[in-house]
Amino acid sequence: MNRTASWLLAAALVLLLSLGSVVALIAVRGGTVNGQSLALAGCEPGASHGAVVQVQLTDAAGGMMMGGSTMMVRLSASPTSVPRGTVTFIATNTGALNHELLIVPVQADGPGTRPVGSDGKVDESSGLGEASRSCGAGVGDGISPGARSWVTIHLAPGTYELLCDVPWHYANGMFSEIVVT
Repeated sequence: MNRTASWLLAAALVLLLSLGSVVALIAVRGGTVNGQSLALAGCEPGASHGAVVQVQLTDAAGGMMMGGSTMMVRLSASPTSVPRGTVTFIATNTGALNHELLIVPVQADGPGTRPVGSDGKVDESSGLGEASRSCGAGVGDGISPGARSWVTIHLAPGTYELLCDVPWHYANGMFSEIVVT
């Protein structure tokens, strides 16, 4: 194969990979391509009873710093208040990095005040539920970019912290709170 043919093949491959990434991102965000709706096929929990909280996990992976420096990560939940009882948390990773969702009772000092260890993680022993399995329920190895995970738990009235405990994500602000009435 000559140099021109090799270059054209490489350029075509880059174009196809870029197009695939755009289509995947549109699918994650529930968009359309050529008038057809895209969604995360087969990546939804079954019918749930009780409240459902949608959690978005996102990041700005370009130019971030690890090890306690500023990182652009965000966790947002909707709604932020639910009635006591059964609650299903559906975590969607719209970022470029792996993420996870951990539900814990909020500390007396408020959300974002948990001590972070030298490994960049918090103590998970008070965890009430975790969603970290790509396209599945419960504990796994992290939610891949473009995937969802979910967990269903029973919550008493109180305030709870939702957080990502991938190293340094919590320390850089990847948490939110939810009130159970």
